[in-house]
Amino acid sequence: MTVTPAPAPVLTTARYELWQPRADDLADLFDLTRDEETRRFLGGFVPSEADSFARLLRNAGSWALWGYGTFMVRGRGEARIVANCGVFRSHRGFGAEQGLDNVPEAGWIVHRDAWGQGLASEVMPAALAWFDSVHGRQRVACMIEEGHGASEAIAMKLGFVRYGTQQPESGAALGLWERV
Repeated sequence: MTVTPAPAPVLTTARYELWQPRADDLADLFDLTRDEETRRFLGGFVPSEADSFARLLRNAGSWALWGYGTFMVRGRGEARIVANCGVFRSHRGFGAEQGLDNVPEAGWIVHRDAWGQGLASEVMPAALAWFDSVHGRQRVACMIEEGHGASEAIAMKLGFVRYGTQQPESGAALGLWERV
């Protein structure tokens, strides 16, 4: 299989390049979520390579169907993915009253090696500004596992406010947030 790389990143920030997903991103995407500490606030399940492939396809599908999705984030001029951040189309199955079915949803997963360096605080404003300029300012939701103070602080910086809680059948409670 021949993979044609994207001609250029979609966005750049002072330190990062934000790319649409590519088929050859699978190994780095899998690596991003294999770390146990990183997964602590991602539902705690241990992903397989097939799970990462499904995540890659969901992300590519969001781009193909709605014209937006999360970005594969790389350091400027680097090949390795250090985060997966942006706005994607979501359908969580929580029910329409919870506000996370068939809506734009913000999300950020940062490789443990990049924690504490302000990556999400630098990348997410750029991703949201791009989303607003291309798709118009609209409600964007997000969910954050209870106890993830760093992500809650980022959400508040981005203008998200907490509007509810969802308790999945298994796992920790989720705070539901929105930017209106």
